Amino acid sequence: MTLLTIPDWFGEAAFGLFVHWDHASQQGVEIGWPLVGRSILPGRTEPEADITVAQYQSTAATFDPHRWDPRAVARLARAAGVRYVVFTVRHHAGYSMYDTEHSRFSIAASPYGRDITREFFDALRAEGLRVGVYYSLPDWNHPDYPAFTDADRPYPHDRYRRPSPERWARYIDYVKGQLTELLTRYGTIDLLWFDGEWERTAEEWHAAELRELIKSLQPEVIINDRLPGQGDYATPEQGMPRRPPGGPWELCLTMSESWAYRPDDLDYKSPRLLAGYLSEVVSRGGNLLLNIGPRGDGSLVPAEVATLKRLGSWLASHGESLFGAGPASERLDFYGPATQQGDTVYLHLLLRPQDLLVVRNVPVGSVTGVRLLGTEQPLEFSVNEEVHKANGADDEPLGELLISVPPPTGALVDVVAIELSNSRKGESRADL
Repeated sequence: MTLLTIPDWFGEAAFGLFVHWDHASQQGVEIGWPLVGRSILPGRTEPEADITVAQYQSTAATFDPHRWDPRAVARLARAAGVRYVVFTVRHHAGYSMYDTEHSRFSIAASPYGRDITREFFDALRAEGLRVGVYYSLPDWNHPDYPAFTDADRPYPHDRYRRPSPERWARYIDYVKGQLTELLTRYGTIDLLWFDGEWERTAEEWHAAELRELIKSLQPEVIINDRLPGQGDYATPEQGMPRRPPGGPWELCLTMSESWAYRPDDLDYKSPRLLAGYLSEVVSRGGNLLLNIGPRGDGSLVPAEVATLKRLGSWLASHGESLFGAGPASERLDFYGPATQQGDTVYLHLLLRPQDLLVVRNVPVGSVTGVRLLGTEQPLEFSVNEEVHKANGADDEPLGELLISVPPPTGALVDVVAIELSNSRKGESRADL
C-alpha cells in the first residue's frame, strides 16, 4: 500500500456506514454475484435459482426506488453515530447509480430518473457526514471489459477473459471518465472505495495512473487498498483479522450474510455482537464499516434500521470510548478490548468478570478514579504493586487494578473508564 498520511478524520471516525444496492434489489437477490453464479448463503450448496445474466439485468428497466428518502437515511446514519458513509455508485454488475455520460446503463435511464447519488451526497453533507464512493474496477456489463455471459460460468476469477489491447484501452478510458465525473461533479469526495481488483494485475488496471488522476482532481481523498499497490488503508472483509493490518485499516461487515437486500437471509447479527465488533476494531486501531442493503423500492429493512438505532443509543452514552480513541498500550493486561483517549483508558466488558475486574500493568500511582460509562457511577477500586518492581527505579510502578463492577446495566456493552492523573498528559498512548 502507498500508506501516505491519513487525515485525522479517518483515524478518529471509528464507525462508517456502507450502502450496497442496485436495480436487482427488486428481485431480492445479492448484488452482482448472482450474475456469475456465486451468491450462496452459508449452509446452502446451490446457487441462487440459476439466475441468468439476462434475468439479473432485466430489472434495470423497472427500477423506481420511490420510497428512498436520502435525508431520512442521512439522519438515521448520523443518529446511529456514523461519521462517514460509503455509497455503491457502480458494482461489478455494471449498473451506475448516478447520471453518467459514459453509459446508458444507469439510474438516469430508469423510471426513477433522478440522480440518486447527488441527492444522497447532498443529504449526507447536510448532516455533517463524510462522503465515500464505492466503485468497482470490473464492469461485467461493459462490452469492452468484456461483458460476462452465461457461457463464462463457472466464474473464472483472475482468469477472466482478456479483450484485445484496443478494447482494453477503451475500457480504461471508460473507468477514467467515470472517476473524473464522480470527482468533479459531486463536491468533495472524502474516500474512494475500490473493489474487484483480483480480476486483473495492477499494471492492467493502470493503477498508478488512476491514482495520479484521482489525486490531481481531489488531492485530499483517501483510497482503499483495492486499487492494487496504490491504497492508503487496508480493508479486511467479513471477519476480524488475526492481527491488525499495518497502518490504517477498516473492517467491512454485513449485518446479515448478504451485502444487498435478500428477504431469505434472516441471519442478522445482534446489536450487542456488532457493538463488540466496533469495540474490538477500535481497540486494534481500525474503523468498522457496517453495511445496509435497501429494498428495490428504496425502503430500508426494518431489522437494519432497528440495529442502527440501538447502536446509536449505545454510542450516545459510550461513544467517548471509541470516537477519537485508539488502542490502549500493548502493555496493558486485560481480557477484552481496551482503548485510550488522552488520560482515560476504556475497558469494554464483552465478558463479564466473575467478582472483581482485574487489570494488570497499570501505572497504579496515576489512577485518580474509575467510573462506569452511561451511568457515570464511580467504582471502588484497590491496587496491588509488585514489591520488587521489575521496571527501572525512576519509573512509575506498574501494578494490578482491582475494580468492583456492578451487575450488567443493560447496555449493549458496558464500559469501564480508568482516569489517569493530569500529570501524564502529553505522553503517548504507548506509555499508557
